[in-house]
Amino acid sequence: MNGSMEQTSQVQVINEIIEKRRSTFTSQFEPGKVIPDEIIYQLLFNANQAPNHKLTEPWRFTVFSGNGLQKLADQQAAIYKAHAGTKFKQGRYDSLLITPMLCSHVIAIGMKRHADIPEMEEIAAVACAVQNIYLTATAYGIGGYWSTGGITFYEQAKSLFNLEADDKLMGFFNLGYARVPSAVRTPGAVEEKIMWVRE
Repeated sequence: MNGSMEQTSQVQVINEIIEKRRSTFTSQFEPGKVIPDEIIYQLLFNANQAPNHKLTEPWRFTVFSGNGLQKLADQQAAIYKAHAGTKFKQGRYDSLLITPMLCSHVIAIGMKRHADIPEMEEIAAVACAVQNIYLTATAYGIGGYWSTGGITFYEQAKSLFNLEADDKLMGFFNLGYARVPSAVRTPGAVEEKIMWVRE
């Protein structure tokens, strides 16, 4: 009986966490409130549990906090300015300098490539790891969001995160305590996205 009740409780908890998961943006963060490093470690420990084909564990994380946030801001703004060419926008440059400073921590998300594994499978594995970050942050009451903006698709950025030519930078996870909660999200009906085949 106790085992059944415990299982029911666990199911309720995970269902509630998944339902409450939201992206929380820097404008919603509480300025200056820092997440303890041990919680960040737990987020990444849980990310490391994600499923992955042939156990390649392709995810790589570079964590910026404290003065490291300024280093990230300066480096990514410099890369953008040097390589944006005619697509350079002053507003985007300014945002690259400002956004990290609004966060408690920023995690750069990389994917190490393994030649014998289809790329799609390794991208999917990293995405699963990021979902574990999202869900763990939700459980801790922490806000955050995964962004593929900024310098994500600049080849010149890879070396900042110990990524090689065949690897991918898959964006940044910005974290902070939410001052303003995200709006309730109501997905479209799941029934519209399911096809049952019973025979």
